Amino acid sequence: MRFVISLAGLLLASALIAAEPKVHRDLPYAEPKNDKQTLDVYAPTEGKDHPVVVWIHGGGWQAGDKTEVQTKPQAFVAKGMVFVSINYRLLPKATIKQMAEDVAKAIRWAHEHAKEYGGDPNTVFVMGHSAGAQLATLVCTDERYLKAEDLSLAIIKGCVPVDGDTYDVPMQIQTVEQKRAEGYKKKFGDADSQKDLSPVTHAAKGKNIPPFLILHVSDHPETKAQSQRLSKALQEAGVSAKAFPAEEKTHDTINSDLGKTDDKPTQALMEFLDGVLKKR
Repeated sequence: MRFVISLAGLLLASALIAAEPKVHRDLPYAEPKNDKQTLDVYAPTEGKDHPVVVWIHGGGWQAGDKTEVQTKPQAFVAKGMVFVSINYRLLPKATIKQMAEDVAKAIRWAHEHAKEYGGDPNTVFVMGHSAGAQLATLVCTDERYLKAEDLSLAIIKGCVPVDGDTYDVPMQIQTVEQKRAEGYKKKFGDADSQKDLSPVTHAAKGKNIPPFLILHVSDHPETKAQSQRLSKALQEAGVSAKAFPAEEKTHDTINSDLGKTDDKPTQALMEFLDGVLKKR
């Protein structure tokens, strides 16, 4: 009996090892190499033509790191996807426009190298939390960023911003108290720059803007209003978009819980991915 149990244990251990992502760290997506323009790839151990998820961390455009992914890599790899977590340059050494350019460069790298990790170069999903949500949404609505990398929005099959508060920067500045408003102005620049860095500005028909699932904390007044504003702007442009209010979450836990099987925003995300991929 002990032998049978031991054998069963070995088989279970082998299955768990097989399910673990194959990890490739600190890969440069721009030259010359620097830590803020690198990415980590978490790939299934076998198979090919897996969808690719590009994840953009948050941190107020001035902090955060690609390693802060909690259970996301395991969750997406278990679903048969390649998970790419990126770093990007931060304030004050880079502007938000340059950060979006970094995101586009990372997407170009993921597109060019997808097959090396079992991925499908033309089935890319872009996601991010907080500041990363704004960057993800901007690159998925303003086609100039990918165009500069000789890519089209057509390779992006879906965008999932998580609890962002700057899809409409002027609206956010008008909403918050003066001290915070001044902070946003310092980060986003003058009125023209604020508008240009607002994803809602770029929502328009005929651009291959991908479908959106916009996750937000249900009772956070700012991210709720911004998510509804983005959803409406996209829908008016003929883009499939849904804002999903996450109950009993905070700005931090909506991110840290993403990937857990019993998490409702995660379930909504996986349903969104299934719906998109069925049309592939």
